[in-house]
Amino acid sequence: MASRLLSNTLQANVGLTKQFVRPMATAAKAAATRITQLPNGFVVATEENASSGAATVGVWIDAGSRNESTNGTANFLEHVALKGQADKFNKIGGNLTGQTGREKTSVAIKTVNGQITESVEILADIIQNTKISDAVVDSKRQSVLDAYLKTEGDYEQTVLDHLHATAFQGEKLGRPVMGTKETIEQLTAKDLLDFQAQNYGSDRMVLVGSGDVDHEALVRLAEKNFGGLQSVGQAKFEKAIFTGSEIRLRDDVLPVARIALAVEGAPYLSEDYFKLLVMQAVIGSWDKTLGGAANLSSRLSTVTNAHHLANSFTAFTKGYKDTGLWGMYVATENKDQIDDFVHFTQKEWNRLSTSVTASEIERAKQQVKASMLLSLDSTCSVASDIGSQIVATGKRMSPEELKAAINKVSADDVRKAANKYIWDQEIAVVGQGPIECLTDYTRVRGNMAYNRF
Repeated sequence: MASRLLSNTLQANVGLTKQFVRPMATAAKAAATRITQLPNGFVVATEENASSGAATVGVWIDAGSRNESTNGTANFLEHVALKGQADKFNKIGGNLTGQTGREKTSVAIKTVNGQITESVEILADIIQNTKISDAVVDSKRQSVLDAYLKTEGDYEQTVLDHLHATAFQGEKLGRPVMGTKETIEQLTAKDLLDFQAQNYGSDRMVLVGSGDVDHEALVRLAEKNFGGLQSVGQAKFEKAIFTGSEIRLRDDVLPVARIALAVEGAPYLSEDYFKLLVMQAVIGSWDKTLGGAANLSSRLSTVTNAHHLANSFTAFTKGYKDTGLWGMYVATENKDQIDDFVHFTQKEWNRLSTSVTASEIERAKQQVKASMLLSLDSTCSVASDIGSQIVATGKRMSPEELKAAINKVSADDVRKAANKYIWDQEIAVVGQGPIECLTDYTRVRGNMAYNRF
């Protein structure tokens, strides 16, 4: 009797509870990327989100340092163009940013006042109406040099620039984006005008809008402001050749050694590119200042933490149109055990082609999906993602397509990709700082084919 009463009471309570349970929120469906091409080849792409409260519009150009005749031209031109429109931009407010890379250049404006028309007009002036003369170039030269000198204190960027230089030696892809002191001092107005004429064509540009924007309205603004642009044809290059080699910049006065190792990777957003992203996540990243540094899933982080081999390390994947870099960047004060860190890194690399487990791959896939999708948390990041993908491939992968591409990667796919890109392949190495104990290059190259696991 008592048990029956208790049962009835519990069932009544459960029924009462269900009346007050808040239903789970329905996930908002991400807006699709809409793409329109004007008759002159100019592309307009948007992802609308009226509830964002802000909007980012920008122009992404299929041209960077890889397209230059004189190194540093693309960055110098971007600097001159932005400075030339600063006064006009100050009247509408917001954030104006420009960025030059090895294969693309972008200029974007973020506003919160719905001033899309004014923003597009400023972007059109930056792209088409920048005044370029020898006097203007000379007046801006010192500020470009100052920006270049500041990068010399960015040791990570310096090491990665040297990594490109040695991996792609003799190739335009290996040049530093900002140029060198010598090339910056030599650039003329003619260099900038020639680069602009050869690369700033309607068929090499994408006007991107994200956030509180209207696609049809942006298309009309593009027709008005960019409809008169002429096409210049797509850029053509020979495939960049990867060269196994090393650069050592030994300086025992520096307190931290910084080292980068990389093999040739896969083109951006290719099928193998996603496999390399998963492999990157298996190797992982680590920093001794992290609260949970001793408990990360990466096997390399466990060894590094136990033996104090580094201050931090990061596996990376860099994709370009026809090639890429896949590797490791490490910073360490433990200069006497650099050889040990390189040994364990290469051991983990080679394990990818032999004994990596399915559980490691599944965990890595979740990390890659989270990293790629959760980074799209602002109108600026969404606009950058749209522009970068369309400039590189002519389309944008939806979140569902990205997840599908990552989900289909299996442990067997990773082993095959590791055999293709890592096992017994050429390697580029750069070391800076107190690197006396950095492993000899011939040993590093030989260890790309370890027979011990």
